[in-house]
Amino acid sequence: MTTYYPPLSYIVPDADDGMLLKTVLQKRMDISRKLLSRLKLTERGITLNGERVYISVHVRAGDLVEIRMETEVSEDILPEPIPFDILYEDDHLLVVNKPAGMIVHPTHGHYTGTLANGVVHYWAQRGDRYRFRPIHRLDQETSGVLAIAKNAYSHQYISEQMPVGGVDKIYAAIVHGVPLLEQGEIDGPIDRDPAEPHRRIVTPSGYPSLTRYEVKERFGTASLVELKLLTGRTHQIRVHMTSIGHPLIGDRMYRHPLYEDDRHGSGPDAAAELARVAELDDYIGRQALHAARLSFTHPVLRTRMTFEAPLPQDMLALEERLRVNEA
Repeated sequence: MTTYYPPLSYIVPDADDGMLLKTVLQKRMDISRKLLSRLKLTERGITLNGERVYISVHVRAGDLVEIRMETEVSEDILPEPIPFDILYEDDHLLVVNKPAGMIVHPTHGHYTGTLANGVVHYWAQRGDRYRFRPIHRLDQETSGVLAIAKNAYSHQYISEQMPVGGVDKIYAAIVHGVPLLEQGEIDGPIDRDPAEPHRRIVTPSGYPSLTRYEVKERFGTASLVELKLLTGRTHQIRVHMTSIGHPLIGDRMYRHPLYEDDRHGSGPDAAAELARVAELDDYIGRQALHAARLSFTHPVLRTRMTFEAPLPQDMLALEERLRVNEA
């Protein structure tokens, strides 16, 4: 038997009297062309006053337009009882605080132990039927706020806000050194490193990439920095901070330039500084990056929503260690 999610509804106002139903769906309910095609093939996908109709009909003021999406599940993801921290949940969204070290979605060689495995298990235990649809991704070692859509409409609606600046993603990072400017923007095109395709580099031929930063606290040899992504390239924060000489503490891929002995010498001062850098990198054991805040317009409520996750314990401990070292 076909099952559906609760319908999304729209009551036609006087101003839309006589409008094509297709226009109502696309312009008033923000249904994408792709989703509209799916709904047209769904038995109860599109109804007008409870009746299935062609989208070429004209609506009248007071008419009730409803769409219904068939329920879906992620059949290719193995449910596993993996705990995770829920920040918010309703019929359309699940927002979690992802721990560092956890992969978001199964990949080649990592079919279990991911956030997706845990979320699918959580839904199955409650008898819910949802497909795992992360709205954005976080690197395995990055902690913090992650939003997951529960249906195709919610995923589409929020994803479409990203290219036009409707989704604000704020990160906290602890970096080596202290940026010269209190705040600024890093405008550096990013593309794959031809020598190591899994890495990214700043290059004139890359994709436009813009990061805004503000120094929140100085520790003498390190800084707590707040960053806002104005574009969404892979490894963007890590690449951009490294490009201005302030790599993230603990980042093994985009490392401090002192690790390159042939460029920075091997005298006693350089060796001592490298030892200090390496000690901090080893102390946290992962890139000190946390998705602290995420804001977007809710797909159904149409209100601006903001979700926050506090700094995790390992970054708090690193901060305290830096304060002690500075003293």
